Amino acid sequence: MSQAEAIPSIAEIMAELGRNARMGAKALALAPPEQKRTALLTAAGAINAHRKKILAANAKDMAAAQSKGISAAFLDRLELTDSRIDGIVAAVRTIAELPDPVGSVIAEWDRPNGLHIERVRTPLGVIGVIFESRPNVTADASALAIKSGNAVILRGGSDSFHSSQALVECMLDGLHLAGLPVECVQLVPTTDRAAVGEMLKGLDGAIDVIVPRGGKTLVARVQDEARVPVFAHLEGLVHVYIDSSADLDKAVAITLNAKMRRTGVCGAAETLLLHKDVVATHLNPVLDALMAKGCEIRGDKTVTDLIPTAIEASELDWRTEYEDAIISVKIVDSLADAIAHIEKYSSHHTEAIIAEDPDAVEKFFNQIDSAILLHNASTQFADGGEFGFGGEIGIATGKMHARGPVGVEQLTSFKYRVRGTGQTRP
Repeated sequence: MSQAEAIPSIAEIMAELGRNARMGAKALALAPPEQKRTALLTAAGAINAHRKKILAANAKDMAAAQSKGISAAFLDRLELTDSRIDGIVAAVRTIAELPDPVGSVIAEWDRPNGLHIERVRTPLGVIGVIFESRPNVTADASALAIKSGNAVILRGGSDSFHSSQALVECMLDGLHLAGLPVECVQLVPTTDRAAVGEMLKGLDGAIDVIVPRGGKTLVARVQDEARVPVFAHLEGLVHVYIDSSADLDKAVAITLNAKMRRTGVCGAAETLLLHKDVVATHLNPVLDALMAKGCEIRGDKTVTDLIPTAIEASELDWRTEYEDAIISVKIVDSLADAIAHIEKYSSHHTEAIIAEDPDAVEKFFNQIDSAILLHNASTQFADGGEFGFGGEIGIATGKMHARGPVGVEQLTSFKYRVRGTGQTRP
């Protein structure tokens, strides 16, 4: 056999990952809650203990990314710091302590014929997660999968490869020491893009669902090519609407945080809509606060007439997820106009209304079809950790099965258990 013949192909490598994951999933689905809890708490301890190694691995990734001239927003998503590792450790520990969803009874009822029927949560099986620059996805996805009784195959981006490897090693420590198969968490060992194609084919039936975490190009490819179900959002084109009843201080603070806390996250605001009745009182304070933090304003004619440094917005701006310190601003005549704009341009991820009028809030909540709606709160709360899920494997904007932050419950399906006493159907 030649040396070339001895080297496994990408397809063979991925098929082996799929077979191993399927075997791991069977064992994990039957694991008792305390065993999974122990695995996660041990993994969290390993991440905490090996933070210097993780930070060193991340430094390699950061240096490589910087040498490529990658954007500041991308670098922010890629970078790990002590405080961010603290957050990863806390998230894994929170997930460990969540109620175990597997086997929980969602609903039960009795039929007139005496049958007792239960709807019971059950793991999905094997989850494929394809992500780009965020190393924390490695730990979040692994922890959520373990807690919900699923195996996971992780395909991180080449830019975060070393960081992901270091974090996966800690997750494997937790599985091993808890007596669970290490095959429950596997990181694709190559950055070759052909591996993504193999995952999208389903690895000969091994993968039950794909979760993409990344930019529009990645998610669009997954949605176009996947032969298995997908939990995904195409982009986070997030809106903030300041109503005529909005409190000024709230409008300033919430809009500033929604846009500028972290501009590269999917919950960052990209478009600001402001009611015409509060232009005189609210527009300048809100936009001054944004510009003081370095945010570029792209506005309609009313905005550019009032704000000399604002750039005239084009049709493309209303459709753009900037992931940067840029926001598009439009003045609307009414709440109905704001809702119409959102429905036309939204990616159905997250929208917020700043208002004191309860009727306006109810109309906003009832008439807008997005996965997450907020009242008087920053859109950056669009996050599984902030929802009390410990973390998230992604935010789904579709309408089937999972929507919004995908946590442990959303990573389960269900089956029916029907108990009888000898009934037969006439």
